[in-house]
Amino acid sequence: MDLLRFITCGSVDDGKSTLIGRLLYDSDAVSLDVLAALEEQNRTSAAGTVDLALLTDGLRAEREQGITIDVAHKYFTTPRRKFIITDTPGHVQYTRNMVTGASNADLAIVLVDARQGVVEQTRRHSIVAALLGIRHFVLAVNKIDLVGYSEQVFRDIVADYAAVADQLGLRQVVSIPISALNGDNVVKASANLPWYQGPNLLAHLETVDVSREASTDAGRFQVQYVIRPQTAALPDYRGYAGRIQSGVYRAGEKVVVLPAGIETTLAAIEIDQQPVSVAVAPQAVVLRLADDVDVSRGDTIAPLTQAPEPTRELEATLCWMEERALRPGRKLLVQHHAAKTKAVVQTIMSKTDIQSFTQQEASEARLNDIVRVRLKTAAPLAADTYQQNRTTGAFVLLDEQTGATLAAGLIEQTALVEPEFEI
Repeated sequence: MDLLRFITCGSVDDGKSTLIGRLLYDSDAVSLDVLAALEEQNRTSAAGTVDLALLTDGLRAEREQGITIDVAHKYFTTPRRKFIITDTPGHVQYTRNMVTGASNADLAIVLVDARQGVVEQTRRHSIVAALLGIRHFVLAVNKIDLVGYSEQVFRDIVADYAAVADQLGLRQVVSIPISALNGDNVVKASANLPWYQGPNLLAHLETVDVSREASTDAGRFQVQYVIRPQTAALPDYRGYAGRIQSGVYRAGEKVVVLPAGIETTLAAIEIDQQPVSVAVAPQAVVLRLADDVDVSRGDTIAPLTQAPEPTRELEATLCWMEERALRPGRKLLVQHHAAKTKAVVQTIMSKTDIQSFTQQEASEARLNDIVRVRLKTAAPLAADTYQQNRTTGAFVLLDEQTGATLAAGLIEQTALVEPEFEI
């Protein structure tokens, strides 16, 4: 069975945690001990029913306040597919958490309260999901029971979100009316929605095609660890361990080590200490090279014909995650997977307006702002644009002193700069 990673996003109180709880509950994916604990915990509640949101709201503060703060991951399986669900916070102040949750998702369920319609946070989360390269969207119009299962309300919200999708260039949006609390149209079709002829939510999740051929992406492998046993049995062994980030690697092909630009041949590929002739993303492998070259953690080994151009200048979209504002001239660290280098913010080029989706002039970035910036790095990076490669086109910015995460970044453009630049 294949795997679908999806997130739930939208504004606060739109029912994201309850929806995930309903999916797990109605799919018989809740263990008996957890179910018994939930029923006992809710025995004295006013409603007298199981609060399904508690299946994902694990923090004490979340349970007390009835909101989602942290990112929660849940796993379940149906006869047709395996799923990893990420429940993301709805509050504006936790948008940074939503960014981390969406970074590996294939599909986004955007929840909208049928009574409220499309609101600012709906738009904000849609922007972030689109920026992070999610191609498949489900508009789940929740709490449809609270508007009398009205078809007109549903159609109006679908029309409003269609304008958002058009502005963001979203081409694969499926709209589904649901009631997460009552279970209408989540796992089973609902008799309360005779006017809706489409699939229920789970049926769509089981059948949506999110597959991509690994061979369509350029080969990318970043060294995580250099293996040199230096034992009598293996005196000359030198291997480079890591995960294939994208593409296909074949023993015997010509490769280049970046950023140094050293050309060599891929002598062998090992998986679980056994040689293989071919490996594809996302397999964890050890690569061995034909020549004795200087390769360190963070270096990239790429097929010679598909290699990126190392760069020390980036234009990137950032979601700023620190309360202290970002201004030009600030020095920080760029963490590009295993590679880390100092960098400086040259320019804040523009900021995304959440209402109009237009780019506006900006002199700084405040918490949760989405901005486009130009960075210069102290060392060259073997990076792609995010449009070219979702894995190698992403990075994070760190504080030089504390190591705290300051921003999630998506590379929009790369350019070569002069090597004498220093930070």
